[in-house]
Amino acid sequence: MKITKTLISLLLLSLTWTSCSASADSSTDKSDKPGTTPAVTGRPSSFANDEEMLDYIEKTHLNYMWDGANPNSGLAPERIHLDGIYPQNDKHVVTTGGSGFGIAGLLAGIDRGYISRTEGVQRLTKIVDFLGKADRFHGVWSHWIDGNTGKTVPFGQKDDGGDLVESSFLMASLLCVRQYFENGNEQEKLLASNIDKLWKEMEFDWYRRGGQDVLYWHWSPNYGWDMNFPLEGYNECLITYILGASSPTHSIPADCYHKGWARSGGIKSNAKPYGYPLELKHNGAEQTGGPLFWAQYSYICLNPKNLSDTYANYWNVVRNHALSDYEYCVRNPKGYKGYGKDCWGLTASYSVNGYSAHAPNNDLGVITPTAALSSFPYTPTESMAALKYFWNKGNWIWGKYGFYDAFSETAHWTVPRYLAIDQLTITPMIENYRSGLLWRLFMSCPEIQQGLEKLGFKNN
Repeated sequence: MKITKTLISLLLLSLTWTSCSASADSSTDKSDKPGTTPAVTGRPSSFANDEEMLDYIEKTHLNYMWDGANPNSGLAPERIHLDGIYPQNDKHVVTTGGSGFGIAGLLAGIDRGYISRTEGVQRLTKIVDFLGKADRFHGVWSHWIDGNTGKTVPFGQKDDGGDLVESSFLMASLLCVRQYFENGNEQEKLLASNIDKLWKEMEFDWYRRGGQDVLYWHWSPNYGWDMNFPLEGYNECLITYILGASSPTHSIPADCYHKGWARSGGIKSNAKPYGYPLELKHNGAEQTGGPLFWAQYSYICLNPKNLSDTYANYWNVVRNHALSDYEYCVRNPKGYKGYGKDCWGLTASYSVNGYSAHAPNNDLGVITPTAALSSFPYTPTESMAALKYFWNKGNWIWGKYGFYDAFSETAHWTVPRYLAIDQLTITPMIENYRSGLLWRLFMSCPEIQQGLEKLGFKNN
C-alpha cells in the first residue's frame, strides 16, 4: 500500500511516547495600534453572530504561532502540551511545514487587525532572518529545526537533511508574505526581497535525483537518497510540484509532473464514496478517500476554485473529499458516540493510543477538530455546525490555543495537547473561506501563474 511520509511519521512518533488522556493591498494598514496582539484569555459566554465567533476562533488558533512561538526563531513548535509532558529532546524543536501554515495565519491576523502591521512585520522579519541562517540542503530546510541554533534536528535516522514537501508548505506561505508587503515601506520591501532570495535558492531540480521525471521528498548529506520516497499522487504534496514548475531558477519540466506525480494518467479515479467523485486516486485509500489534511495542506495557498487540468477539477477534488468524509461520519457505520451532522472530521492526529491517520478506512472513533474547521471553504454550513458543536463541549476540549488536537466521545478521551500541523491550518483556511486572502496572494505571484500554465492547469 502506498502511503505518505506524513503517515509514516505519525507511526514513528507514536513509538516515542505514550499518549495520555486528555491583502493583496499591501498599502492599507488596517491596524497599527501598539499591543494589538492575538493574546486571548477566557471563553466568551456567547457571540453576537457567526462573524464574531469566527473572529474569535481565528485569533485564538493563530496564537499558537504568536504567543506560542519559539522565542528565538519565531517559528512554530512541533507540539505544545499544556500538561507539560513531552518526548525527550523536544524542547526547542520547531517544524518547517507547520510554521508555513502559521505564517499564513499571521498574515490573516495582520490583515484583520488582530496583529498590528508593525508587530507583524517585526515577527515575520525575525522568521525570515532565522530561515536564512538555518541549515539548508540545496536550498531546502529539514523537517525539524532547533529553534535556538538553526541546526537540523533529525526526524529519523536517515531523515536528517532536506525535506522538500515541508519546505514547500513553508515557501508557499512565504510567497504570500512577499506579495503582501512587496510595495510597502522600506522594511517591508526588504522582507519581501529576502523571501524572494530564499525562494530562488530552493533547488527543486536537485530533488529529481539525477534528472528523473519525479520529485523525491528527501535528500541527506549523510545518507544521500536512502529515504527513497518519490512523490506520486494523490496525497498532500501537490503544492511541491506547483512550486517546482514555477521556480524561476531551479524549475522542473512538465514531464516531471505528468509522469511522476500523475503517474502518466494513473492518478485518475472513478471512486465515488457516498456519490461524491474523488476524481483522483487517493494513495492507500482509493475507494474511501484519505485523511482530510490531503484536502488542506496544499490548498492553504493554492486556490482550488476554478482550477483544473487534464486529470481533475480541483474544487471538486477537495470539496467532494470533505463531503464524503462528512457523509461517512453522518452515517456512522461503526456506531461511535457523538458522530453526526454536527460532529465530524477525520484526519491524522493524536489518538486514544498514540497517533493515527484517521480516515473512513481507519476510523477509531476519534474526531479531530481541524478536519472540519479547515474545510470551511468547501463545506461552510457543515463546518459551522461542527464548530458550534465543538464549542458547546466547553473546556473539555478547549484550552489556551483553541480546540485540543482530538477527542473521542466513545472513549471519553481527550488530551490537552496541540500539534502545529493541525492547529495552524485552522486560521488560514477559515480566512480563505471568509475573504480568500491567502488564495488571492499566492495566485497573484507571476511565476506561479507561469508554472500552472506550464503544467497545463487552467484557473478561470
